[in-house]
Amino acid sequence: MKQALIDPVSQPLETKKDVLGILDVADSIPKILDDALTLKRLLGKNGRLDIASGHTLGMIFEKNSTRTRVSFEVGFKKLGGEVVVMCKNETQLGRGESVHDTAKVLSRYLDAIMYRAHSSETMAELARHSSIPVISGLDDKEHPCQVLADLLTLKEHFGRLDGLKVAYVGDAANNVAHSLLLAAPLVGMDIRMVSPPDYRPEPGMWKTAEMLAAVNGTDIDQTGLSHEALSGVHVVVTDTWVSMGDETEQAARVAAFADYTITPEVMSWAEPSAVFLHCLPAHYGEEVVESVAHGPQSLVWDEAENRMWVQMALLCDVLGLTVPRA
Repeated sequence: MKQALIDPVSQPLETKKDVLGILDVADSIPKILDDALTLKRLLGKNGRLDIASGHTLGMIFEKNSTRTRVSFEVGFKKLGGEVVVMCKNETQLGRGESVHDTAKVLSRYLDAIMYRAHSSETMAELARHSSIPVISGLDDKEHPCQVLADLLTLKEHFGRLDGLKVAYVGDAANNVAHSLLLAAPLVGMDIRMVSPPDYRPEPGMWKTAEMLAAVNGTDIDQTGLSHEALSGVHVVVTDTWVSMGDETEQAARVAAFADYTITPEVMSWAEPSAVFLHCLPAHYGEEVVESVAHGPQSLVWDEAENRMWVQMALLCDVLGLTVPRA
């Protein structure tokens, strides 16, 4: 009997690599960003590769999604892979099957799982019981893929990350803020969390960021919004005031952040060459006005596109796929 040929690229990784938070890729960020830029240059909008041929990515959604779903699906297909999309309520998870059992079953069918979850505890449980890599598409604590896209966008625009000064303005306790807070020291950026006192980063996240900043020789601090808070800043970042799951707090949050809208005047407090980032969707008139999001300092559309390229590079990293250098 003729022995079947097995593609060595498709073999299980000796040690699976989960990406539940930004620190899970702390040592890989430079390579991921370089690979993302390479893929973007090689492929453009309509290019395709076959390096993920024979691999299947499963995506589980507990929350609504536009950018995460489309960028992961299109990106993995551009690499030559297959994608299966599952909404929680359409699976047995929605009828009470345990995360433990779901993880074990999906590990038999798939090569990696992208999970967009309400809870970081559920995210960790899925990863713990999966024998294949699990990538966070967002949970209540972190949003690592978004922040990787932010880093890619800034590197593409400024040609560097080291030495940039970033101000995150708004709800500094949300998932994007936490991942950005932890990522900044890793790449040599100073970061200032600009928020009302009741919406500062979680103490554990802040303590970790302080340690990372000390090790890497960067600065972090937190303050309220003022002209001084944005002085010397190269990058102004914001996000929705009311994250998914916080809707019952909407009135209180809108009141608390009433003076935190990013307007052209607020942008003028930063460096003249400063840029604006927002993960989207934007709520115009709340965290930002439309003239800033659509203005000359805005990189939000590049940022949205770069979700795809950086996630393609991330998938190559966790699956052990080689990005061509030609």
